[in-house]
Amino acid sequence: MAAQPLGPDSLTWKYFGDWRTLLMALWAGSMQNMHPGLGAGVEEHSEFFTERWQRLFRSLYPIGGVVYDGPRAAETARAVRGYHDTIKGVDNQGRRYHALDPDTFYWAHSTFFMLTLIAAERMCGGLSADEKQRLYAEHVDWYRLYGMSMRPVPASWEEFQDYWERMCVAGLEDNKATRDVLKLDDIDKPPLIGWLPDPLWRPARAVIARSFVWWTVGLYHPAVRARLGYTWSGREERLHRLLGRLIGLAFRFVPHDRRYHPRARAGWRRARGEHVPPVETPARNLPPVSARNDPKHYSPLEAT
Repeated sequence: MAAQPLGPDSLTWKYFGDWRTLLMALWAGSMQNMHPGLGAGVEEHSEFFTERWQRLFRSLYPIGGVVYDGPRAAETARAVRGYHDTIKGVDNQGRRYHALDPDTFYWAHSTFFMLTLIAAERMCGGLSADEKQRLYAEHVDWYRLYGMSMRPVPASWEEFQDYWERMCVAGLEDNKATRDVLKLDDIDKPPLIGWLPDPLWRPARAVIARSFVWWTVGLYHPAVRARLGYTWSGREERLHRLLGRLIGLAFRFVPHDRRYHPRARAGWRRARGEHVPPVETPARNLPPVSARNDPKHYSPLEAT
């Protein structure tokens, strides 16, 4: 079956590029890294932890483009796949890994699908059973754009739920790459508050770190939570769900386009008939100059 890009009538367009999904970045990064092959690749090949904010914010552009780039989505998907060509090796337990191993690559994609679903459930008003089925079918079309083997992709939403359960219960591990993602006590200031004096940032960072880890722990499957050594009470669950509803309520007052990341916003504008090329990351998010020719980095010439 030929890969077809998703469009503005899809639920994936409605939810994936919404800024609220950024609140799940810590969840997505840690869940991805708990996969043995993916965690090994991050540990041995990634400079994520030396430029954490820049890497996060520039990655949103090509990943979002696979959903929102319309006729160019397949081209964007091939570029994203290409960034993974050289990420391979043998981990510290003697296991061979490659970022383009179909099971590894699909696991990363499955976390983006679940991020979309959980965000819709927790912060965007919820999904019906039919909408979950529809969102799952869309994630298959989305994945097909990468040109990867479809072998690991469950045949139905019901089979995917079994897959997700198996992975969370027995397929993931507590490893260094995961712990590094969750370690926020020395994180740099986000770009938006670069003006904040260091003496004020340090105590704020401690509160922000605890809050984001708590929010992330509440999103985990219980088996993942247990494997990482976290506990979770009924009271915390009720508070977590209340916070999600409050976030959803606040976003009702945000204009439609402002709810979306710039790459997604450009897609919505094109869908309305405007001539808008895909938006590339600003220069402030580019990798260090010495790494810009590294094939595993997205480093667009158009960045300004």
